[in-house]
Amino acid sequence: MSRSFEPDATDRAILRLIQKDAALSLADIAKEVGLTPTPCWKRIRKMEQEGVITGRVVLLDPEKVGLGVSVFVAIETGDHSAPWIESFATTVGKMPEIVECWRLGGDVDYLLRVVVPDMQAFDSFYRRLTAQVPALRKVTSRFAMERVKSTTALPI
Repeated sequence: MSRSFEPDATDRAILRLIQKDAALSLADIAKEVGLTPTPCWKRIRKMEQEGVITGRVVLLDPEKVGLGVSVFVAIETGDHSAPWIESFATTVGKMPEIVECWRLGGDVDYLLRVVVPDMQAFDSFYRRLTAQVPALRKVTSRFAMERVKSTTALPI
C-alpha cells in the first residue's frame, strides 16, 4: 500500500470480499458493506489508483491444467553485482514455469516456486536455468508432496 492511503474499516471489508471473489457484482459488494453502488465504486477505484488493488485474476487448479508438480528451488549465487541481479531477474521473468521468485536474506539468496507437468519437464527447466544463469554456487530443489494451505487472500 502507498503510505498516503490508509484504508478504513469499510475499505478493508471491501478488500476482504473481493479477495475471496473478484467476480462479485458492484451491487453485491455495496450491499454487503452498507453502501450504495456509486460510493462503493469510488472506493474501489481509489484503491486501484493508489495501487492497493493491483489486479483481478482467476485462480486455476494446477492439477486440472496439467501442472501438478510444484518445486521449490533454492539458489545461492557467487555474484551479487547489480548487472548479475538484473540479468537474473530478466532470465527468471522469461521462464513461465517460475510462478514466484523471492530474494532472501540468510544462507539462500533466492527461492523460486516452479510448476511443471512432470519430472521430465522439471529436468528440462533445470537444465535451461543452470545454462542461462551464470555464477550459481548451489541450486537445491525440493518437491512438494502435498499443498496443505494455499491462499492469495491477505489477512486484513
